[in-house]
Amino acid sequence: MTIGQPTRRYEAPIKVTGAARYAADNYPDDMLYGVIVASPIAAGTLKEVDTKRAEAIPGVVRIVTRADMPPLGEVKMPAAVTHMPLTTDEIQWEGQPVAIVLGETLEAAEEAAALVRVEVEAASAATPGHGQLERPEANFAPAYDQKGDVAGGLKRAEIVVSESYYQPTRNHNPMETSATVAAWEGDSLTLWDASQMSLNPLEVMKAVFDLPQDKVRVISPHTGGGFGVKGYVWPHVILAAAAAKVAGRPVKIQLTRAQQYGQAGHQPECRQKITLGAMADGTLVAMRHEAINTTAIKDTQFEQTAMATRTYYACPAIELDQYVERINLIQSTPMRAPVEGPGSWALESAMDELAIKLGIDPLDLRLKNFAETDPFDGKPWSSNKLREAYAEGAEIFGWRRRHEMPREDSVWKIGRGMSMASTFCARFPGQARVRIEADGRVCVEASANDIGTGNQTVFQLVAAEALGTDPDNVTIRWGDTRYPPAGPVYGSSQTIGMGGAVRLAALDARSKLEPHGAAKNGPIDLAALMRASGQAEIVGEGSFELGGAPVSFNGSGTPHAMQSWGANFVEIGVDRDLGLIRLRRVVARYSAGRIINPLAARSQMIGSITWEWGKATMEASLIDHRHARFLAKNLSNVAVPVNADIPHDAIDVGFVEEHDERAGPTGARGIGELGGTGVAAAVANAVYDAVGVRVRAVPILPKHILEALG
Repeated sequence: MTIGQPTRRYEAPIKVTGAARYAADNYPDDMLYGVIVASPIAAGTLKEVDTKRAEAIPGVVRIVTRADMPPLGEVKMPAAVTHMPLTTDEIQWEGQPVAIVLGETLEAAEEAAALVRVEVEAASAATPGHGQLERPEANFAPAYDQKGDVAGGLKRAEIVVSESYYQPTRNHNPMETSATVAAWEGDSLTLWDASQMSLNPLEVMKAVFDLPQDKVRVISPHTGGGFGVKGYVWPHVILAAAAAKVAGRPVKIQLTRAQQYGQAGHQPECRQKITLGAMADGTLVAMRHEAINTTAIKDTQFEQTAMATRTYYACPAIELDQYVERINLIQSTPMRAPVEGPGSWALESAMDELAIKLGIDPLDLRLKNFAETDPFDGKPWSSNKLREAYAEGAEIFGWRRRHEMPREDSVWKIGRGMSMASTFCARFPGQARVRIEADGRVCVEASANDIGTGNQTVFQLVAAEALGTDPDNVTIRWGDTRYPPAGPVYGSSQTIGMGGAVRLAALDARSKLEPHGAAKNGPIDLAALMRASGQAEIVGEGSFELGGAPVSFNGSGTPHAMQSWGANFVEIGVDRDLGLIRLRRVVARYSAGRIINPLAARSQMIGSITWEWGKATMEASLIDHRHARFLAKNLSNVAVPVNADIPHDAIDVGFVEEHDERAGPTGARGIGELGGTGVAAAVANAVYDAVGVRVRAVPILPKHILEALG
């Protein structure tokens, strides 16, 4: 048995020794460094780009402006921004590229970029709370939807809670800033790109430069974190390829940390109102979830926060009412745990408020309204062991005994809160190839990217189990679109889709050894079987398909609803005099299908919970409403959790035993974003338990505590 055993990450040795090559580590011959010159204002019309002083800097080869750009085809999804910079004089956000300096050295290009004079006629810029509201087109559920008589249910309810909740804009800040190296050889384009899905830049380059698929190659074996910001294709990727075409030489563009804020996406601001109606025994009779998320002036990112209310609890009447607000910032984009991440912050806070108003234990309220089937359409779950997660988490945390526990520790008032964790199940198609060599060694090939989540180890374990061999006998080749096309490394979808494709490819290869004596199941001697076959190589192909659909969300296209589940139990301390909040411990248990590698899975959940602690208590990308731009564009001015914020062994995570064969061939569902749901609400609930202060905006700062306590 290989699956289910803690396994060291396959790519770890090359990362810790510095051998792993990221996008910016590539230096094709005769390469130029590209530095983007950006608009200093957020809205208006570009009048002039004066490059005279910049062109005089030694080492500057060329400055690309709109007049130099080659003809471009249609820019559309998976391009994040369809308002393509350097093809129009309209300015839609501060940081929008208006020129690219190309230099023999990075230093020359940076010096020259600072000397480019940009003249823009300013217009009034829209900022959060002052933009245009629109009901967006549906992604995987409509912006407005209703089931049952919500108004009637709220009239009939014996208790009603109706409150508003706020979550600010945040930036992803991966360790590796976005980078692209573009090189043309005739009419063939090679990109080395920091990507969460190599097929996305491939598709965009095909359309923009009118190229057949075999003329575009994307190489992206390692990406230094993404969290969603490297999922779509941002303007700098297209601009690098365009600049390389203009210059006739390869071009590298790597965004600085500050540029990452104005030239790649961020999590949108989300404003939500939750209305819950219940009977005195806690039975929900009506739920309404109203939500607004910010997006760009013309491009649309629909966060769909109300999906939490659509899927979390059994209720006869549910109404979802969602809008986007158009503002002058770079397009927003999904961030780790989109949809239910912000949605659970609001819903799980409101559920706690309802429990207190009813005088019911918050855990009992959730158990009372457990959804036996999908709350909206009644489809049965593919698998759901949320009850078991609640029970195990509550027992280990001591939830039922919490009133007997100490309420103070020195200056700290101790509070305890809980919440549900749940996230959508995204499944993308993908293909893989498995080669069995003459000596019995195995190689898995797929274009799948590595962003630090451990999916190469999943492929190794899945292939080893299917072939009945030792994982050390399996090597992986990945991160190149010359390998079979892979699904994305976002949406917590790789283990389901690509893990499934690898398993099917391995089983296909194994079946070709059956005529030579291979058993259908269990360990086999691949070397001996290959000798018996007399073949130099046997190749298996595997494809995880969705009936022709490009994606399946929550089981769409199947008879079953699919979701991953969990339970969060949090203990915090609050200093009433200083308003400080300190994490003491977290116990979380999850229902997420089969766990392929418990070591990586546990690390994923600890990272997600730490991520949510940052969201709950410190992180925000503040916007200057006068100029429609971020106030801080560096890590020195953005608070994020550090070791001192997370006590050693404070986070206890685990998984209930489960195998969801309906989700995919591996029996697994997604986990990476599951841990980023519900925790912020559990923290807020614990703050209320500690000092009686209900905070409905994150991050929860000392001022919130001190102002409420007077």
